[in-house]
Amino acid sequence: MDVLGEILASLRLTGGVVIDGCFSGDFCVAAEFTPGHCAPFFPVPERLISYHYVRSGRLVVEMAGMEPREVAPGTIIILPRNDPHRLASACGLEPADVERIGWVTAEGLHRVTCGTGEGDTRVWCGFLGTARAGVHPLLDALPALLVLDVTGGSGAWVDSSMRFVAEAQPEPEMVAKLAELFLAQAIRDYLSREGGASEGWVRALADPALSRALGHIHRHYREPLSVDALAREAGVSKTVLGEKFAELLGEPPIRYCGRWRLRVAANRLLETGDPVASIAYDVGFNSEAAFSRAFKREYGIAPAAWRRPSPIRECN
Repeated sequence: MDVLGEILASLRLTGGVVIDGCFSGDFCVAAEFTPGHCAPFFPVPERLISYHYVRSGRLVVEMAGMEPREVAPGTIIILPRNDPHRLASACGLEPADVERIGWVTAEGLHRVTCGTGEGDTRVWCGFLGTARAGVHPLLDALPALLVLDVTGGSGAWVDSSMRFVAEAQPEPEMVAKLAELFLAQAIRDYLSREGGASEGWVRALADPALSRALGHIHRHYREPLSVDALAREAGVSKTVLGEKFAELLGEPPIRYCGRWRLRVAANRLLETGDPVASIAYDVGFNSEAAFSRAFKREYGIAPAAWRRPSPIRECN
């Protein structure tokens, strides 16, 4: 697994219901998901990621501060920060009240219908949530809107998969794994097109030297690492590596390594019943005490408290 895949896996994404959107004629829907949409399926997450797959017809995505984007069938729209947005047949229309146009069918399918007149635009809509430890600066570095073209061979697979999720309502973890594939591919496409001209984490993942250094950290974070070794792996001098980390990631290489260790440990605490001491040694700490101090500095509470179910932790 590469650095991007490991970061996405560390987000501990959870998926929610997939909504069947049926639009015709003139339509406009405020499509931002809210904590209330999550509540029936999993604890309110720290961050929501929303997405829409246009199955047929065309629509326009409107967002404040951005040019409207026309979207064709076979396109997945992903909003990494769930920014407020509208799905519409044309710009400037008044959005319908979603509470009045949405319902659950007798089969349990969540559906939204809007519009008048001819035409048929069908959209699968869904969302992902991240746990508190899952929030990563990569999400903030991405553009507000990612667009992924899945026409061709993968289009039928996407449509059938989304239909399965909407109708069968599998466990949130299964929904998340499906949507994570879309998110990963959309980010990879964006990196290949725009990564070098971006800033922060996006540019870091597109930078050959930083990508090699990050990959080495993610593979060897349990081991004692030095800037010398990372610089050799990256193929640049220590000075250049330090400058790149400071400019794009906002911290030195070794500090990032320490934070990644703690991130891995935080997820292990939630996912397993392994003793705290065992986790501490597994991620590269020499003692449980040192690990506990570092963990509390990073997350504000002790490892044992982090592991206990906490409404505050899950809802903030």
